[in-house]
Amino acid sequence: MTRALVGAGLALWVGATLLLAGTRWFSRPSLAERLRPFHTGAERAARGGVLSVESVRDVIGPLARSIGDRVAGAFGVTEQLELRLRRVHSPLDVTGFRTRQLAWSGVGLLGGMLLAGAGVPLAFGLVCVAGAPLLAFLVVEQRLAEASQRWQRTVAQELPVISEQLAMLLNAGYSLGAAISRIAGRGKGCCAQDLRMVANRIRQGVGEGVALREWAEVVRVDGLDRLVAVLALNRETSDLGRLVSTEARQARRDLQRRTTEVMEKRAQQVWVPVTVATLVPGVILLAVPFLAALRLFSNA
Repeated sequence: MTRALVGAGLALWVGATLLLAGTRWFSRPSLAERLRPFHTGAERAARGGVLSVESVRDVIGPLARSIGDRVAGAFGVTEQLELRLRRVHSPLDVTGFRTRQLAWSGVGLLGGMLLAGAGVPLAFGLVCVAGAPLLAFLVVEQRLAEASQRWQRTVAQELPVISEQLAMLLNAGYSLGAAISRIAGRGKGCCAQDLRMVANRIRQGVGEGVALREWAEVVRVDGLDRLVAVLALNRETSDLGRLVSTEARQARRDLQRRTTEVMEKRAQQVWVPVTVATLVPGVILLAVPFLAALRLFSNA
């Protein structure tokens, strides 16, 4: 009897130890997991049991990424998702964004099914079930696209001022890296946020030209491409400040031209409702005597 109790207690102790070892709050993290936060560029890998949230994400993530890329490509989205996320400094990676997008599509599908089961006509119910998840997917995609385009417009608008500041600092004796760090530390706009990433890359040992080209490849603004091409001459010329000043004047002229184009387009759009409001009463007034004349000739 005593041996049986000892064996049962030992089995219970071993089973409880194995069971508690699989929980996050009880088990001790491994050496690799303790060192992972100090590894640059490494993602926080999840650990847990077979049915943990992290394991479910590992299964759903690649599927959501594949489905999301195919649906986005079917609707004409050609720019890489990773590029757009990096452009707006999103904390999500591609898998996380697609997983969230798939989750919203699931919510849309559930809402469409509830609406279809509320006694609506069959055709309308089918449209709700098929269109609600697709609409949720496209709304999330469109929000990211608008944020990306807004970031590009803001960078293009801030570029003349940033170029002038760079030219002033270079003419004052600053090196290119010091000028970038100063603008990144004191600015608050989109260009300043991007320049903080450039300064971090330079501190990591990447060359100034390479870091600036990475910024231009992510943002994809014509004026920024020209500015980066000029800054790439840092080690080849002694009057870089003068060249940057010339580029700043060109960027300001381009911005003025685009602003003028936008103002002219908006001025033309103002006349559309005015023209419609003028033509409709005129057509009605012309139609009345025309119909009266037709009745007169038909009676004759």
